[in-house]
Amino acid sequence: MIEIPENRTISRQAESILPGRKIVKVLNATGKHKFAFFNGDPATYPGVLTGKKIISSRGHGMFVDLCLEDDMFLTISDGTIMRHYGPGEAYPEKYQLLILLDDGSFLVFTVAMYGGIWAFRKEMTTEAWKKYYEGSLNSISPLDDRFNEGLFESIIGNTTKDLSAKALLATEQRIPGLGNGVLQDILFNAGIHPKRKKSTLKDFELGELFHSLKVTLNKMTDSGGRDTEKDFFGKNGGYKTILSKNTLNDPCPNCGGPIKKEAYMGGAIYYCPVCQKN
Repeated sequence: MIEIPENRTISRQAESILPGRKIVKVLNATGKHKFAFFNGDPATYPGVLTGKKIISSRGHGMFVDLCLEDDMFLTISDGTIMRHYGPGEAYPEKYQLLILLDDGSFLVFTVAMYGGIWAFRKEMTTEAWKKYYEGSLNSISPLDDRFNEGLFESIIGNTTKDLSAKALLATEQRIPGLGNGVLQDILFNAGIHPKRKKSTLKDFELGELFHSLKVTLNKMTDSGGRDTEKDFFGKNGGYKTILSKNTLNDPCPNCGGPIKKEAYMGGAIYYCPVCQKN
């Protein structure tokens, strides 16, 4: 899933090889996907994308943009995988979009559970996603030095006191691109239980949470994303997650006790009941 470390990693990798490449052919989906979202009719994509040159790539929030000439954009959201294949490699059997480039390489876009693939000129027009897209473009990333403790306090200060730590950080895109995936290690490193209420957090704990958010996200990004996710070239990220599906059966690295997994707020949470008391 595209969260902050992945949007930065994928966009950086795309930026290293795609600028200057021209789109020479666009193939539509090999089959319908109920939860693959497009801007209008995807049958129009070959007409609007073919012949366009890729200028740059950028990542923000849960999105990655390919910026094309003539103010065109091809954007993917959380849930969509964009993968680069070299010249001569075989096309996969299933995809939602495939773009052939002028050097013989190609990009494959696939959606697992849900995800968006939007081609648009100048600005996003899909209303259901527009506020999240524009919100992430206009926000300051936690990877930025300008994201300081004062900004963090202003973001969480406008929320109700009975929000849990998970709801505080990983819902409503208050911090664009911070989702349930990266949340687990952020809370573990801060020693805060995912269900802990905001009203119970003391000032020093909020300070620890801010510090953990900054340090953990930077480590994830500097390592090329999390080991639970794949990058632009189909390789797993280099950051070894502390709490995830990969480590559920491992002991807590701090106390040696068992890690717990629960369903909570529409997703799984992982935590150490000793190190992260509720």
